[in-house]
Amino acid sequence: MIVQSLTSDQTDVLGEVANISMGNSATTLSMMVNRKVSITTPNVKIISRSASLDDYEKTCVFVQIHYIKGLSGNNVLILKDHDVKCMTDLMMGGDGTHTDGEISELQLSAASEAMNQMMGTSATSMSTMLNIPIDISTPVVNQIDVESVKLFEKMFDSSEEKFVKIAFRMEIGDLIDSTMVQLYPVHFAVEMCEKFKEGKLQGRVPEK
Repeated sequence: MIVQSLTSDQTDVLGEVANISMGNSATTLSMMVNRKVSITTPNVKIISRSASLDDYEKTCVFVQIHYIKGLSGNNVLILKDHDVKCMTDLMMGGDGTHTDGEISELQLSAASEAMNQMMGTSATSMSTMLNIPIDISTPVVNQIDVESVKLFEKMFDSSEEKFVKIAFRMEIGDLIDSTMVQLYPVHFAVEMCEKFKEGKLQGRVPEK
């Protein structure tokens, strides 16, 4: 049976896991761009597949990460074009203001490296919380047109129509004040909650 909803407890667990793991990821990104990075407490909700890109205009950058150990499924991060160009400019020693023009292959490569390190940190945090080894694949980065539904559909291994959307407000110095989105297939989110629950029952996950 395909799960189409989450309980309030599951929503709380996902928020807690995302808050800790992405908070640690922000520290990693901060070191890469040499700027303070702040990520707010996440907002967790169920959305339809068709609503996944509602926060974005024209084009955006999709970062797909597969979990290859510990969890089964994939995670998609969505970033705005401007934010990617700003972050990669900072990574390359710029001041974050060189954001004109189209995103280059070099910038997509730099974004892939940034997301690889950020999500590697996130996976390590999740591994500690769930007390299971978690490994991720090298991120696959694509710039897509928001209207390009066909490419968007290919980003997911799941045929589910409902996804868990975890939205963070991300600030990088005074250069970026934006929203970063994670998308999970619902069954993946439920699996994560079950592993978290198992860890608490066995005394492996500390209480808040």
